[in-house]
Amino acid sequence: MGSSAVPTELGTKPIGALIKQYAVPGIIAMTASSLYNMVDSIYIGHIADVGSLSIAGLAVTFPLMNISTAFGTLVGVGAATMISVLLGQKNYTAASKVLCNEVTLNIITGLLFTLVTLLWMDPILRFFGASDATLPFARSYMTIIAIGNAVTHLYFGLNSVVRSSGNPKLAMGLTLFTVISNAILDPVFIFVLDMGIQGAAIATVLCQFMSLCYTLRYFLDQDRFLHIPRSLKIFRVDWKVATDSLAIGLGPFLMNLASCIVVLFINQQLGKWGGDLAIGAYGIVNRVTFLFVMIVFGFNQGMQPIAGYNYGARQYGRVREVYLKTAMWGTIVTVFGFIVSEFLAVPTVEIFTNDPVLIDKAARGLQKMNVVFPIVGFQMVTTNLFQCLGMVRKSIFLSLSRQLLFLLPCIYLLPALMESEVGVWYSFPISDTIAAVITAILAAGLLKKLAKLKDGDDPYILGSQI
Repeated sequence: MGSSAVPTELGTKPIGALIKQYAVPGIIAMTASSLYNMVDSIYIGHIADVGSLSIAGLAVTFPLMNISTAFGTLVGVGAATMISVLLGQKNYTAASKVLCNEVTLNIITGLLFTLVTLLWMDPILRFFGASDATLPFARSYMTIIAIGNAVTHLYFGLNSVVRSSGNPKLAMGLTLFTVISNAILDPVFIFVLDMGIQGAAIATVLCQFMSLCYTLRYFLDQDRFLHIPRSLKIFRVDWKVATDSLAIGLGPFLMNLASCIVVLFINQQLGKWGGDLAIGAYGIVNRVTFLFVMIVFGFNQGMQPIAGYNYGARQYGRVREVYLKTAMWGTIVTVFGFIVSEFLAVPTVEIFTNDPVLIDKAARGLQKMNVVFPIVGFQMVTTNLFQCLGMVRKSIFLSLSRQLLFLLPCIYLLPALMESEVGVWYSFPISDTIAAVITAILAAGLLKKLAKLKDGDDPYILGSQI
């Protein structure tokens, strides 16, 4: 009865109430995830005498951690999607098989990433922008993160499965537990035990391990419809299942990989034109901006089932309504981010560091980078709408074009023309503006087509699927 109630309300309940119902858990989870990433930066930035170099060293590790996330997404997103479909078909045996396959693949990819990273740690970190001054800090942090990489993959992957199997509150609760415990343990390891940046990494992995233990206990309960069987044979990789799972996760994997490539080039250009502190400044600015981006992602998570269901039910007026309302809320979030960036830049940056030079660089960078931030919310929501309606090519194009087609050339051209790191910061608003114009054109075309359709019409009635 519960499974049939949700689709009914998706097609009948007021859109505003649905957005609130479906978006709030996503916003809480996404915000918590963002804060989880910020906690290490905040504490590390206040390590006596070496806080500025530590935060620059931490920023150097971001691309490498993004690669790890990309591989985790490659496995996790596909498995969670397949499990959702199989549960809908009440094929619990196959769903459990996919779950076990995900566990095995996450362990394999996690250990391979650990091996490669530990073997070539210094060359990789130098490639990502580490200098002689920041390399020791980046190495200390990343060594621990790499050792615990399999734990990280399993934690995030199984958390997605918990959510997709119909228990979003538990998934959210585990995320909140990890964030809060990390905020408590970070100062203990960093300052009380005097372990510095390495202590922050230990606290991070330990908190993920605690959440993972509870999650494994949850899935080892044989009374649950989705569980990990006690037989060890189930952990043999089924390459047909693995191939299907990895194919589904390929899109998000490429987007995460593109993000990693962009951060890599940003670090290299900032290091070339502004030195270690410029890289550290971007680490701070990226964390602040990421918080608002993740809140918009939370709204997108709420919009996705509503828009997808009503499009499938051919209720095009409701599709338009949920899109416009979500775009409005996404814009409100990024307008607030713009206000923080432009008018509260210094006090915001001071949360992360007490170095006056780093504060000045990060505050100025935050102001320049987010000068057109209000248009980013609309752009993100529109990109997600195309994905919700099955228009994957347009969604991927909008996601990748901003990063690869527009941002990367600006990152290389503007600093050379301006002969300053300022060119890197101005690359963001320029690429955001170009991407927003293209997004607006595609959105206008889609809304125009939706407006021509009456509820119940076949989407192919206009000659091609909208």
